[in-house]
Amino acid sequence: MSPTELRPTYPITTERLLLRPLTEADAEALLAYRSRPDVCRYVPFEPMTPEVITERLATHWATTALTDEGQSLTLGIEVAATGQLAGDVILFWHSRQHRGGEIGYVLHPDHAGQGYATEAAQAMLKLGFEDLGLHRIIGRIDERNEPSARVLRRLGLRQEARLVHNELFKGEWSTEIDFAMLSEEYFAKYPGSPQSA
Repeated sequence: MSPTELRPTYPITTERLLLRPLTEADAEALLAYRSRPDVCRYVPFEPMTPEVITERLATHWATTALTDEGQSLTLGIEVAATGQLAGDVILFWHSRQHRGGEIGYVLHPDHAGQGYATEAAQAMLKLGFEDLGLHRIIGRIDERNEPSARVLRRLGLRQEARLVHNELFKGEWSTEIDFAMLSEEYFAKYPGSPQSA
């Protein structure tokens, strides 16, 4: 099956979360964690200002569907019981021909350690494999970001590569750890999912 497009119905519900498009009403909650140096330490962006948040909400984060490779879908992670924005999660569509994608996530430290990142990222794997028909989804992290590595391992992604000092990242050499999951591995780990052709 070749992927065509992804148009989810929102909100996407999980056991405890609502995944939904970000809106201007989320600006303050986004700023509360995306402006923090500790949150941004191992991710590919600097602490964000209100202006950057506003610009992203009007551009990158306004996407609600994936219609072609090179696009990404960023969704807010809302705690269903409280309505609080705990963080955000992203699915990249890298290649139509190779049916490749990537997941990522950023969480407010106040909501860390509760399994929200794993729960939200699992929903994005479902979108990628079941709805978009991807063959392979990766996760790339800085080696020092052990909490993120634990999330990827819990999801069932396997470590494939350790790229030593491969990138000058925020003024220092970073060692990248690459994780991946194939569609057949996804359907084996989550057997309740309908097998795609």
